[in-house]
Amino acid sequence: MFIGELSNRTGVSTRSLRYYEQQGLLQPQRRASGYREFGESDVAAVRRIRILLAAGLNTDLIREVLPCMADKRSILAPTCEEMAQDLKTERERLSSSIEQLQAAHTMLSSIIHAGEALTARAGATR
Repeated sequence: MFIGELSNRTGVSTRSLRYYEQQGLLQPQRRASGYREFGESDVAAVRRIRILLAAGLNTDLIREVLPCMADKRSILAPTCEEMAQDLKTERERLSSSIEQLQAAHTMLSSIIHAGEALTARAGATR
């Protein structure tokens, strides 16, 4: 199938599919005319790539773990022990980022609340 059909079957734009190829996540066959030709396995690969991107992994890490990912019903599972450790490390990084974002959210809420209190007092004294 050509890139347009892969796009239709996966719901992923042709631009994104070209980017996945550029990043080494997809390796389509090339016809003599230069057209990309994808197989059924690429449909599954795009699904896996989308899941891993949604899980917060970058394309460099996806390129490493993709060969060691198996579909287990509607979720992916690592089949290589070293990949499982890489995923755990990435999860720890995400947890740290979440904590930092929550702290920033709390601080911003405090600033907003303090500003609203000042505005309310200034309005009451007029």
